[in-house]
Amino acid sequence: MSTPIVIVPGWRDSGPGHWQSLWAERMQSAVRVVQDDWVTPRREPWVQALEALILSQPEPVVVAAHSLGCIATAHLGAEAASRIAGALLVAPADPERRAALADFAPVPHQPLPYRSIVVASTDDPYCPVRLAGAYARAWGSEFVRVPKAGHINVESGHGDWPLGLALLDSLTLTPSRLLGAPNHNNHPSSSLATP
Repeated sequence: MSTPIVIVPGWRDSGPGHWQSLWAERMQSAVRVVQDDWVTPRREPWVQALEALILSQPEPVVVAAHSLGCIATAHLGAEAASRIAGALLVAPADPERRAALADFAPVPHQPLPYRSIVVASTDDPYCPVRLAGAYARAWGSEFVRVPKAGHINVESGHGDWPLGLALLDSLTLTPSRLLGAPNHNNHPSSSLATP
């Protein structure tokens, strides 16, 4: 059985063409968290929705989070966190310096109880790479620093994003089986230079 992949978008969701949306459409084992309010995010309902999705899965999951989704993942309670086998945390947000995301501050700085990889760009307009590196150290995550990749989303030219897929595959319990027939249970952001 394939490891369930939990797609965790950030603020304002990940639209068509975003690597998260493309992966959710193509991965047979993918499920995507849906938030009631993508525009005015609040920590408690966001974290509760993510916890409910993780706990509904029949086996441990691998998380693929972007931006504010990374911070929501870091806020998970112990029960849901114990069901995570690994997490790819891409372009984490900086809620302590962005008013619209302030409900997610302060960002947890405890080690995550699962293997994780933080990917950050040297020119992300929403989170300095030094801060992303500090998150990675605090969380006990591997850190992948990518040169000039923006926010690693559609606007920065990241669609399928093969590097991200390879990193995700390294976290799964059964590698090399991620892409397959379209997953019609999910709704609807590219090539990245290696670090």
